[in-house]
Amino acid sequence: MRVTTCALMCALGMFFHGAVQAQNAWVVGQSAPLSGGNAVFGQDIRDGALAWFKHVNAQGGVNGAPIELISLDDQNQRKTAGTNTTKLLQTKGLVALFGYASATLSLDAMPQAEKAGVLFFAPFSGANPVRKASPVVHTLRASYGDELEKMLSFWTGLGMKQVVVVHYSDEVGVQNLGVVSDYLARQGKKPLAFALERNAKIDDARFEQLVALKPEVIINTVLSGPAAEISKRLVAQGLFVPMSSLSFVGAQQYIDAAGDAGAGVSISQVVPNTATASMPVIRECSKALTDAGITKAMNSTHLEACIAAKVLTEAMRRSKKPGDAKAVLSALRNLGSYDTGGFTVSYGPDQNHGSKYVELGMVTRGGKLRN
Repeated sequence: MRVTTCALMCALGMFFHGAVQAQNAWVVGQSAPLSGGNAVFGQDIRDGALAWFKHVNAQGGVNGAPIELISLDDQNQRKTAGTNTTKLLQTKGLVALFGYASATLSLDAMPQAEKAGVLFFAPFSGANPVRKASPVVHTLRASYGDELEKMLSFWTGLGMKQVVVVHYSDEVGVQNLGVVSDYLARQGKKPLAFALERNAKIDDARFEQLVALKPEVIINTVLSGPAAEISKRLVAQGLFVPMSSLSFVGAQQYIDAAGDAGAGVSISQVVPNTATASMPVIRECSKALTDAGITKAMNSTHLEACIAAKVLTEAMRRSKKPGDAKAVLSALRNLGSYDTGGFTVSYGPDQNHGSKYVELGMVTRGGKLRN
């Protein structure tokens, strides 16, 4: 199994003797933030996929060939993700690029995948850039439009008018703001914007600027770090402002970072709740993680990565050609309706996005996410 460090390979028990030189293998490439401010999220994506691939390999692989995952660290930097993609596309036997951690990290990768004719599968984003018509880009999850519509209909239904959108100041962040603006415009409302630089900290001055907007509800479209910092500062000042976050925040990552200050925050989910839903795929992925040596409880990021890995594995099985990227792409494009074990996705020649599933969960005082 090809991964970034020997220590990780040994910890997961996924090193296969001679795999680096394997000629008959399904090679999957990934760029993810394995270090830096969003490292926990990137590691959970990787671990969820690795666990499923190990499960498959333990049963003889796919059509007799093992699956190899090559994960390169991009430190949550767009430029590095693009460079990593160039390296991955030069790898012999590569059949897919998989599980990039955001739309921003995908921006420079997707054109390369299109040029190479290689499947770009299951980026962890519902933003517009990963949902544009493409011959190779296929998502697993619902769009941010689907998520935002559900949370905004909830808050506006309660009479909330002053909506403040916390977003990144880059291309993707501005587009996320636009999705909220378009929805509220249909109700004769206009949100206020609070822009953050990606990877920047929220200091006292910036927080006071947010408070000065007098939000009745905060719609968060940024990662767990800044979202948790906002929650902590609100609680510290004795302010109660309802907040909803896109699934992009990473529910468990946010809960861990915010601590007690996270209670009451709602987070949209694009896969079933791992703590409350009873589905075969949840049990299967939980067992795969345990068998792979992952000691932390399975979270929604693990589950989404595991489900995506399971869908990709099915495309491999149907293509029957290890190392043939075009065959895998064709198999995924023509997968049709596929039940992963209680969670169904659907793909076709004109259907690049597998699911529209969205539910809202709320963080409890005990640090759990409840529907």
